[in-house]
This record gives sequence, structure tokens and C-alpha cells, in this order.
Amino acid sequence: MLGNHIKNETAKMAIITDVDCSRDLERAKVYFTTLDPSDRERVGEALLGAAGAMRSHLGKLLALRQVPSLSFHIDSSADYGQSIDLILDSLRPVADGNEDAQEQAGEEEQSCSKQVGE
Repeated sequence: MLGNHIKNETAKMAIITDVDCSRDLERAKVYFTTLDPSDRERVGEALLGAAGAMRSHLGKLLALRQVPSLSFHIDSSADYGQSIDLILDSLRPVADGNEDAQEQAGEEEQSCSKQVGE
């Protein structure tokens, strides 16, 4: 929506993931990410530089008495989700058809059942 109205090419690299507005609509926290994690700081600075132009355009689009001030925050939820996926993948070696892992899981299961039965 705002991409056509922002001149800064670096700011256009942002992928807006969420916006959290205060109850009185005076402030809006804009969460963003980028395709390349190494670009996030640079894109955040570019977004800060483009905030005035964004607010101006939002003022024309929205029927609000006051346009919210914008603050930009890196959204690391995708990174967190990816780390959770990696953990879950490491716990499911049997489901992936890894024969060594299946054997190891079978041995662990037998070991546990022996301890319980003793």
C-alpha cells in the first residue's frame, strides 16, 4: 500500500508483519522483517527516515483527527519459529525415515521398557 509512495529503495525492502496501535491511536508500533536478516538494521533506519512521508500518506488515506506516530521494530518471530521447527525436526527423526535414528529410537524404547519392568 505504501510501497508506491516511498522513494527510499531500502525502506521498500521491509515486509510489514504487524502493526500495534495504542488505544488513543497516537502511536503505532510497526513490526517488520526482511528477506535477508543482515538487512534489518539498515532497513529499520530507512523506515525511520521515511516515517514522515508514510504518516503524510496515511493522513490522506485515513479519516483520523490525528495520524499515529510510527515506531519501527524488527519482528523476529519468523526466526523464533524457525528455531522451534529445527528443534521439532531433531525430535522427529523416525518420521523422516532416517534408519539410523529409527534404530536408535527403538533401542531407547527397549531400554526404557526394561527399566520400567525391572
